[in-house]
Amino acid sequence: MSSPFAIEATDPASAARLGRLTTRHGQIETPIFMPVGTQATVKALTPAQVLDCGAQIILGNTYHLNLRPGPDLIAKMGGLHRFMGWDKPILTDSGGFQVFSLAKLRKITDKGIAFQSHIDGAKIFLGPRECFDIQQKLGSDIAMVLDECPPWPCEEDACRAAVERTLRWAAEFKGYAEDEGFLAAGHHVFGIVQGSVFDDERRECAQALSAMDFPGYAIGGVSVGEPEEEMLRQVGVTAPELPADKPRYVMGVGTPPQLLEMVALGADMFDCVMPTRLARHANVFTPDGLLNLRNERFKEDPRPIVEGMDNYTCRHFSRAYLRHLVMTGELLGHTLLSLHNVHFFLDLMRQAREHLRAGDYVPWKNAWIARYRAEEA
Repeated sequence: MSSPFAIEATDPASAARLGRLTTRHGQIETPIFMPVGTQATVKALTPAQVLDCGAQIILGNTYHLNLRPGPDLIAKMGGLHRFMGWDKPILTDSGGFQVFSLAKLRKITDKGIAFQSHIDGAKIFLGPRECFDIQQKLGSDIAMVLDECPPWPCEEDACRAAVERTLRWAAEFKGYAEDEGFLAAGHHVFGIVQGSVFDDERRECAQALSAMDFPGYAIGGVSVGEPEEEMLRQVGVTAPELPADKPRYVMGVGTPPQLLEMVALGADMFDCVMPTRLARHANVFTPDGLLNLRNERFKEDPRPIVEGMDNYTCRHFSRAYLRHLVMTGELLGHTLLSLHNVHFFLDLMRQAREHLRAGDYVPWKNAWIARYRAEEA
């Protein structure tokens, strides 16, 4: 299968690369962070605001959209892009992460996952067929195969069983995508590597998925409770086993330093709920680390969150005003802090791309992380 991904530059001192992924709804410059719109919305932000932050692609979630409002309704409304007013690329997760996060509400078999809805307890079954059908109705630009995300820690036998299911489901899902013209129409399907902390399992899973020739690949099963150094090691073990000419997506991560380290390991795409989730708890990102605007020291602070940062929040509002919104529970605070945090992550990836073009990514990365973490020392 020809790759929709083109590598434009590689870093001389690391595995980092500058790329471009072509989709039905436009091109994506990588490395890129993807804001999470689980239920067809990036929380507290309009699509225009997300676009103004520099977003090139956002995420939706198959499990949640299947429950509410349902794929048939979304298809009737013209697909997910039209339904939510977003005309750029959309990646939809498979629902496999809910195998991990909703462990008390599901049962796994070789055929798929039987859930109880976390909303009303209704019984739901999600196998490769159902997972594909939902994402086809949504009109996803990038559809993720159904996978089993093992917890951390887990025994190697349980991990091996999860990897075997993941590979079987991946092949079945890709078969539906081929047979029903989904791939031929320009949609993409990404395989997902599992394997927990077991290097051999990860390598074997990556190699088996590579042989299936997907348009792109994801590294799953990270940031599920393991220490940071273990998470980075898993990415470092997995990325070299994946085809060099295909995009690599690390799912569900991470902090700004983690993103920069994973770019150096050869990863291209990332997503995380952290920017909007922390914003709702008054936490904002700066080059000098996180700030909590509930802190009394910001009560009379006339400065923006970050001096010179080109987003609506930093151009127009002081820390003092933003703290006032937080302390009074005004909903505008959620919007303005979310806007800043999402822009911060996207701008960080923009800077990474600039330094990849310039050929000095590693020294820039090291200096950026050292400044960010200086307050932790």
